[in-house]
Amino acid sequence: MTDYRQASPDHLVINVQRRDDPVSQVTEADALAASRTYGKIVVRGPLFGIAEQRRGEQPRWRLLTDMDTGYPQDARDELNSHLWFKAKDGTDDPRERRILLDAVARLETEPLNELTVGDTRYRVVRADEFARIGEGRLEPPRPTDVDSEGWDTQLRTPSTTKGFVVDHAAAVGLTEGLDRMGLLPLSYTSERFPPDVLEDSQRALRTHPGLVLLPVVFRVMERKEKSWSMASSQHPTPQDARRSLAHYLKTVLPLTGEVDEEEAAVYARAAEAFTRRLRPNELDVQGRCFEIARIERMMRVGPAGPEGPRRSDIDIQEPMQIHPRMDEGGNIDYSE
Repeated sequence: MTDYRQASPDHLVINVQRRDDPVSQVTEADALAASRTYGKIVVRGPLFGIAEQRRGEQPRWRLLTDMDTGYPQDARDELNSHLWFKAKDGTDDPRERRILLDAVARLETEPLNELTVGDTRYRVVRADEFARIGEGRLEPPRPTDVDSEGWDTQLRTPSTTKGFVVDHAAAVGLTEGLDRMGLLPLSYTSERFPPDVLEDSQRALRTHPGLVLLPVVFRVMERKEKSWSMASSQHPTPQDARRSLAHYLKTVLPLTGEVDEEEAAVYARAAEAFTRRLRPNELDVQGRCFEIARIERMMRVGPAGPEGPRRSDIDIQEPMQIHPRMDEGGNIDYSE
């Protein structure tokens, strides 16, 4: 067994630093108060994305995507597109373009979870999405969470996940450090999971004993009788989630055929009233309850970096060609 007493490797280090500035103090107090009210965790399941590691950046990895796809192949397809557009727009060097296109060709036929292209390593990475729960509800946005403004559906807050550096030994505040320590032993235990999923979850505690928390995101959730269902994709701020809910009720829902004209008008009026409230996080309409929920994601980290897909993760999609053929000169064949 390796002796880590002299110098612990980065994937075992949680570097907690005291922060005395007023903003950090308020944020820490807010997190502590939330932990008292929302003391339980509900794990939804895995999400996948792409990380890159350039020469000289070890042991850090940088996320290239939003970590919001539900299957490993979706993430591989994202990498396929990333490399194809890099070949199209990111270089004028025919040799470099050929290297990128060769990698694209492999991703069209092979379910690769790691690939080195030039000086850059790419990896399909995995995280678990979870929410905190207490008093019969999911945790809403905290007062100190970064928010945006306005109800214009054209407004988009830049992603807080793309570009995030996975650095296990990076300094964090006291509350995040305690959160990470508390989450380290977390694994799937529910009987609703198949045996191979439970076994892989236990194995990950050994192979990837470290844990990093990704930037918090927000979803619109619909409360059911004994559970919640997702009613939106993930958003970087609570206001982005609120905008998506209002847009769905006013514009999208009537087009689905699920409601008649009279019901659509009721939903539209409820959405309009929702937009006149100050930072609302809950909406009841037609017997349905929508909530803006605070969503967290944890990524396990081992000696070689972030965890990739597990053997038991659902992965039934096949690789395929996504973009038209391109040659070393950047000429694209749109006839295919």
